[in-house]
Amino acid sequence: MSLAARLRAELDQFRQEGVYKRLNYLASPQGPRVRMEGRGEVVILSSNNYLGLCNEPEVVAAGKQALDEFGAGTGSVRFICGTFTIHRELEAALARFVGCGAALTYVSCWNANEGLCPTLLGEHDIVISDQLNHASIIDSIRLAKAITKCESAVFRHADMKDLEEKLRAAKDHRLKLVLTDGVFSMEGDIARLPDIVALSRQYDATVVVDDSHGSGVLGEHGRGVAEHYGMLGEVDIITSTLGKALGGAAGGFVAGPAEVADYLTQRSRPQLFSNALPPTVAASALAAVRRIERHPELVRTLRDNATYFRERLLDLGFKPLPGGTPIVPVILGETAKAIQMSELLLAEGVFVTGFGYPVVPQGHARVRCQLSAAHTRDDLDFALAAFKKVGTSLGLI
Repeated sequence: MSLAARLRAELDQFRQEGVYKRLNYLASPQGPRVRMEGRGEVVILSSNNYLGLCNEPEVVAAGKQALDEFGAGTGSVRFICGTFTIHRELEAALARFVGCGAALTYVSCWNANEGLCPTLLGEHDIVISDQLNHASIIDSIRLAKAITKCESAVFRHADMKDLEEKLRAAKDHRLKLVLTDGVFSMEGDIARLPDIVALSRQYDATVVVDDSHGSGVLGEHGRGVAEHYGMLGEVDIITSTLGKALGGAAGGFVAGPAEVADYLTQRSRPQLFSNALPPTVAASALAAVRRIERHPELVRTLRDNATYFRERLLDLGFKPLPGGTPIVPVILGETAKAIQMSELLLAEGVFVTGFGYPVVPQGHARVRCQLSAAHTRDDLDFALAAFKKVGTSLGLI
């Protein structure tokens, strides 16, 4: 059987199982309501645009100005001639924002994670990872093991006793990295950072937090999971994205001590062999960071919207996972049911995505709602009415 024939057969099986993912094409900028090709306007509850900055005029204008000032792209990797002054400005702002000494940008947070573990770890080292960490962290660890022969261990999600057991067993390793998401993207829960840091200090380990869903979201001023716990400056290394709350375009970064950023500049393969972040993206991300710093009320609005939506879902009879973030998962069990509910909601004018295996474990399929500071109360009430109608028709409430 040819490769194409085998893939066709597997795709047909996806369709029969109701797990085939159809692309939806947007015909307007990312916002609380978007125009979708062939469907008109819908309320979007599937976007990482947590603060509504994707289409914020100030952020868009900064990208346009950078296009005129620096051109469409860098045309080079960072260490040759791809480093522009806007990269330096952005990296200084990001380091300050997350409470670290320095930062280094990448074309995505996936690249930032992928560049971190294989660069820092060697055959005498170990990385200890939360069971529910993002796929980019998992792949980064796999790559590090393949390249450097380092060891790895996984601790049960948010289980500090299990983490301590893994740290105790790793006491003779040269470098011990404890790696966790700040906010877990499919669960919406927050890492137990104070406990993780305390245990890591006790066992001389280095803490790495991927704060992609926490940057711009958690803390009084949106500075992430460290600010949420009053621990700014106490996390050794932070990776995060510019593609969610911080402008929503693309890009990621690693922040930590100046020596970490410098070492990654010298040795990190995604830095050495990929073109630098486009100046337009760097400028729009910088404008987004500055806007958050000037308008912390955006973070409060986001928090209020998430609380309102979660409470109203409970009132309707749904059982969203508990949490204090704008990620509100509603567990449905089977993948086909999650896909069906998302399709019925879309027919009612609400775009929310159903997730099933292998993105989430078998039997834990869900629709994942993501709130934004840009949502109005009318947007949320419209979506809640659709949830009520669809939930009733499916016998869920």
